[in-house]
Amino acid sequence: MRAADSITASILMALGGIVIFDALRLGIGWGTDGPGSGFFPFWLALIMVVTCAVILLQTLRSRSDEKFVTLQQLGPVFKVIGPATAMVLLTEFVGLYVAAALYLGIYMRWVGRHSWITVIVLAVSVPVLTFMIFELWFLVPMPKGPLEDWLGY
Repeated sequence: MRAADSITASILMALGGIVIFDALRLGIGWGTDGPGSGFFPFWLALIMVVTCAVILLQTLRSRSDEKFVTLQQLGPVFKVIGPATAMVLLTEFVGLYVAAALYLGIYMRWVGRHSWITVIVLAVSVPVLTFMIFELWFLVPMPKGPLEDWLGY
């Protein structure tokens, strides 16, 4: 556990340092028209770096030899990662809405063990509602596939 915590805290501190460097380049001051472009990223990154430094110090002082994760604990993790990865990959070929419907349906049935009627209603209605909100009301185009082309969108 100590190694995983130390590595994670160090990587996040390095990423925070990059954000701080770039925020300083953009300007963190406050002008007549409000905060500079780097104001909020700077302060958020600074909070992250300080927090990670505290975690790193706590980890280095700790004597715990507890394992980060056991093989048994990885099962539920892969149950989440598998469908999510498949959805991201499918989005390229079938579009966001069809991929989301498949993801919701498979995840609800496989992991949540919901009834088929609940799965079908939600797997269809959530992407349709999302389509209406983004495409029709906000006019924000999302990745589309052959189904949307066939329907004329």
